[in-house]
Amino acid sequence: MSPAAGDEEEIARLGAIHARQRAAFAAEPYPHAASRRRRLQTLRAALRRHQDPLAAAMDADFGGRSAFESKMADLLGPVLEINHALGHLGRWMRSRRRRTELLFATNSAWVMYQPKGVVGIIAPWNFPVYLALGPLVTALAAGNRAMIKMSESTPRTCAAVRTMLAECFDEDEVAVIGGAVATGQAFAALPFDHLVFTGSPAIAPAVMHAAADNLTPLTLELGGKSPAILAPDANLAAAAVAIAHGKAFNCGQICVSPDYALVPKARVAEFASAVVDAFRAQVPTTTGNADYTGIVNDRQHARQLALIEDARAHGAEVQVTGQIGTDRRLPLHVITSVTPQMRIAREELFGPILPVIGYDSLEDAIAYVAAGPRPLALYPFGFAGDALAHLLRGTHSGGVTVGDWGWHVFNHDLPFGGSGSSGMGSYHGEEGFRELSHAKAVFRRHRFFPVGLFRPPYGRFVQRLVLRIYLGKPPT
Repeated sequence: MSPAAGDEEEIARLGAIHARQRAAFAAEPYPHAASRRRRLQTLRAALRRHQDPLAAAMDADFGGRSAFESKMADLLGPVLEINHALGHLGRWMRSRRRRTELLFATNSAWVMYQPKGVVGIIAPWNFPVYLALGPLVTALAAGNRAMIKMSESTPRTCAAVRTMLAECFDEDEVAVIGGAVATGQAFAALPFDHLVFTGSPAIAPAVMHAAADNLTPLTLELGGKSPAILAPDANLAAAAVAIAHGKAFNCGQICVSPDYALVPKARVAEFASAVVDAFRAQVPTTTGNADYTGIVNDRQHARQLALIEDARAHGAEVQVTGQIGTDRRLPLHVITSVTPQMRIAREELFGPILPVIGYDSLEDAIAYVAAGPRPLALYPFGFAGDALAHLLRGTHSGGVTVGDWGWHVFNHDLPFGGSGSSGMGSYHGEEGFRELSHAKAVFRRHRFFPVGLFRPPYGRFVQRLVLRIYLGKPPT
């Protein structure tokens, strides 16, 4: 089947599935906690049953992907998120009492959290299961229906996820959509009650434009150049081990992977060598290594090689941790003598490339980060006390892991999302539940409250007194 034909088939399904989900939501607009828990438990059980077929599908899509990494990130991640939601759902669902203004004393006010309706989820290829099912967990916990658009770069994983979810849910609860660009465009244009997009900052404006026609609220998780910043007295060896792992995991194809390292100038060469040694210790060989994931496709592989060659052409020094083989398991390239003209200094790398950039002072490092788009994550090493507080206050990022990389994402009591160009909104934990719920304000007037004092005719004594108390005497 040609891509165009595949798009036509998937596009033809979109409107009908969306209409069925809207009708189903109208029939059950506020699922009880027991119903939500049952759906989450069903999804968790399915993930456990399907763990091997899902890992095999991801291995095939990537042309070689570590089974451990697939299960650790793509399958354990959503299971942890489900466990967290099950443990806190009752509290999240409870209405929250609020205070009335003093003017309205004796009345009552509260906020109830109501499901939004039908949630659209657009998932990328790099963690195709976690980034599809993570938002789904939040959507189900909040009582919504969901449609998931998966990436055309991972067709086998899309088929495996569709098979798994079809065992758990009718399509009027949860549906999976495949297809390529045209399907994605049609999907984003549906009148969802909320749309979650995880992907490239370059594509996000088109998604926002499509959503704007329906006034669809958005959650965007977009990535960006996430820096690791080493303090002058940081333990270089420990930092190198953590950052090398961040580049080895999924071959660096992670929105929160350390994109580059800011290191005191005098220690750049030492740190670069330490990262090379740490990577080789974790991944002694790359070609044919079942514990090391490949670049997802030939186009992305060619992009990585082009980034490296562009850096070399502009005078960079490149250390390679292994041989480049015939498969797409690309070894780590640690690059020093980086200049602003290089693509690696400007573009999100999303692969096993680590630029190491020297800085003179902490203020210089903070200024370097601030001069670029806001990153999705930031990784301080060797900072504590006032220096850490100053770094956290002086930089903007979606999230932070201190002394390592990425682990804030796996802790589901923390919100996960971007800032500025790295995204908006959150879809983990309680903040995610609130994001995919409507916070409905409710005010109940006490039967004997003298609301007539706020009605015309105006100018009566009590009305004038209220204005004088709150606004003061008008200037003459």
